[in-house]
Amino acid sequence: MSKLKPKFLIPAIGAGVAVVAGVGAYLYFKSGPSGGISDAAASAKLVPDDAMMATYIATDPTVWSKLEKFGTPEAQKIIAAGVESFNKSFSNDDNISYDRDLKPWVGGVMVAVLPPPAVQPAQNKSQSSADPNILMVVGIKDKVEALNFTNKLKQQKNVKIEEIEYKGQTIQKTQGKGSPTYSTILNDRVLFSPSQNAVNQAIDTSKGEPSFLSKTGASQIIGNNLQLENTLFQVYVPDYASMVKKLVATNPQVQQIPPQTLEQLKQIKSVVAGIGVDDNGLRVKANTNLDAQKVKFQYEKTSGKVLSQLPQNTIALVSGGGISKWWTAFTEQAQDTTELNVLLQQVRAQLKLVNIDLDKDVFGWMDGEFGIAAIPVKQGLLKQIGFGGAFLFQTGDRKTAEATFSKLDDLAKAQSLKVAQKNIGGTQITEWQIPNQGALLAHGWLDDKTALLALGGPIAEKLTAQGFKPISGSSSFQGITGTLPQENGGYFYLDMEKALPIITRFSPPPTEATAILNSIRGIGVTATSPNKSLTQMEMLLALKKNSDK
Repeated sequence: MSKLKPKFLIPAIGAGVAVVAGVGAYLYFKSGPSGGISDAAASAKLVPDDAMMATYIATDPTVWSKLEKFGTPEAQKIIAAGVESFNKSFSNDDNISYDRDLKPWVGGVMVAVLPPPAVQPAQNKSQSSADPNILMVVGIKDKVEALNFTNKLKQQKNVKIEEIEYKGQTIQKTQGKGSPTYSTILNDRVLFSPSQNAVNQAIDTSKGEPSFLSKTGASQIIGNNLQLENTLFQVYVPDYASMVKKLVATNPQVQQIPPQTLEQLKQIKSVVAGIGVDDNGLRVKANTNLDAQKVKFQYEKTSGKVLSQLPQNTIALVSGGGISKWWTAFTEQAQDTTELNVLLQQVRAQLKLVNIDLDKDVFGWMDGEFGIAAIPVKQGLLKQIGFGGAFLFQTGDRKTAEATFSKLDDLAKAQSLKVAQKNIGGTQITEWQIPNQGALLAHGWLDDKTALLALGGPIAEKLTAQGFKPISGSSSFQGITGTLPQENGGYFYLDMEKALPIITRFSPPPTEATAILNSIRGIGVTATSPNKSLTQMEMLLALKKNSDK
């Protein structure tokens, strides 16, 4: 990507808003300039229609101030230090302050990614000419303050400004300490880019050439607020397959996409995603519009019964349904991709050597809901790791499932493992035991239709013990997933407070990262599909409230 650093962009009008993360952090603490997400459509009218994607950053202070109530004091200090460093990057040498010189007039920001110039075969493959062009559209909320900033910029000793005319529109070429930037003002907005061609295209767009907003499907996704509270960012991709194709075609270092893969990508028509802040933390939503004629797998809603079969102290889980249907769709698509099909045939052949049919014995009977969970353990073979695994599969074909487990038991015996039966609270469990060390794996049935495969002996005992308390009733799970759509295709769930001690034990993160992680309660993700043409994803990054607020 083109290098967009504060020092590089300051000489161009409105440069301070280029660094998205820095601006976001600054607004978080400084209550920056207004510029709501509703302004995105007006900015998109100035972006050329060949833009592959665009991001809009809201700069409304009332939105960003909502974040102030989250985070531990340690995390607040780290973010504050980053903000200070960001602000200093403007003031050093250039005598430019974001708070004084940019904040009074800068509105919302759109960042668009345009295709890079075509790379000729004779050109060096490693050169940056294959990088996408970046065009930024920055709203002007106060013309007088913007003019004052421009005049101040012209007085800087280390800045050289040259005016270029293009179709009656003045473009400023601004040369600072790095590469030049090009900027112009259109419709109360500043447009700038490291590429003059990108600015030229924007001027053409303002004079009637097709815009990003006029692309098929663009107006619908840009007008979609995703029902987020206090939207901070939104990302728009109106033609997903075309974007991937262009990025690959213009990058000689990337292997070209096979026609079969490109055809599969055409299942996805467009994508819109956004981040907002509400009383629970940061919420991400994404809508993916699909071509119903090309979609191989039909989404199915799950009942969530497996959540009543996993314990309250679960660290993390993934749940869903219809593994057998997913597998069938995958194998059908694999037939169109030579490399994938060869690999699939190799796996099938290897399992055949031990009398296991990959399609029938492994995936064929997994036709109901499933749940995969990491659960704490303090004894047995996995006590040093600190957690074991539980795999729950609901099935309508218990006979095939039991036959598969029997084949696996035979393989375990061949590896000198002891296969023993154990009754836990009336539930018959089969364990694979390592002599003098304990159970490595266990399997059995929680009910007539739910198979259990447990990694680590204590896991099976926990799930079949008397007085079992399910995760579905825990305050942690409810706090992290309770505001997500309840009618869904399954969950991803992570309890950060339980996971962090394990992460720290095996790979201690830096002090700063630990402080940020300590501010997170957990992560919850789910997906829904109202119809075959639309998939909706929602994620909550649940944050701890700041006790100082």
